[in-house]
Amino acid sequence: EEAAPGRRGERERSEEGSAERGPGAAFHMFVLMEDLLDKLKLLSYEEEALRRHNMRPLSRHYFALPTNPGEQFFMFCMLAAWLITKAGRPFEQPQEYDDPNAVISNVLSELRSF
Repeated sequence: EEAAPGRRGERERSEEGSAERGPGAAFHMFVLMEDLLDKLKLLSYEEEALRRHNMRPLSRHYFALPTNPGEQFFMFCMLAAWLITKAGRPFEQPQEYDDPNAVISNVLSELRSF
């Protein structure tokens, strides 16, 4: 049975994309999170960033699984601000109830200036 002219190309591209990614693609985010955690530990994030905010260390898959988006967003912003400060730029630590759009805008603006 012949597929409709426009539909066949879409199906082929979809199959090619999944073949290129392979069966392990679904787990790539977990590998990236473990690498991120290793790098944060090398920078002593537990002592320098987490203790200041009285927060628990990240799990191996903290950002890979959406568990509590508000908490995860604040942790991301707090770590981004800490890393910017660690890189030698003064950057005010965001507060938990700050406007998310303003916080992200400030982080991106600071990163662009690097």
